[in-house]
Amino acid sequence: MNSEAGAGGPARAVPSPDRRFWINTVSLDHVEAAIQGGFTQADHGAGTRLRRPRPGDEMVFYSPRTNLRGGEPVRQFTAWATITGDKPYQAYVSDEFQPWRLAVTFHACERVDAKPLVDQLSFVTDPAHWGLPFRRGLFPIPRQDFLTIAAHMVPREDTR
Repeated sequence: MNSEAGAGGPARAVPSPDRRFWINTVSLDHVEAAIQGGFTQADHGAGTRLRRPRPGDEMVFYSPRTNLRGGEPVRQFTAWATITGDKPYQAYVSDEFQPWRLAVTFHACERVDAKPLVDQLSFVTDPAHWGLPFRRGLFPIPRQDFLTIAAHMVPREDTR
């Protein structure tokens, strides 16, 4: 990844042309747990789609709600990570739940409301129903869509 400095602003990461870009739709509470653990999950812990991202790919997390089983609406891009794991691994959470995860490095950034960006995102084909594409869970997006979202996710100092 290269760096690009804006006028008077901090250097911003510019992805290499061979990288792929992803949206992962995840409730906010699960995003916060993933940030603490340095991993991502998809499809409620299933491993199938996690085999698609490669090390160096970029992933933006969209959170529709505060938690999986309801909660308050969020509708924001809530995190950004770079894939670091070569392949998914299975984690033990409980006897009933052993989700598949993929190692990532999260970038400290601000959350951003999604709705003001939908007219600029090519994967949103119907602005009146802009939330529908996110129901796919983990899905690839074009490089330009990633750059549009990332440009609004202002870097911040990590306060953890």
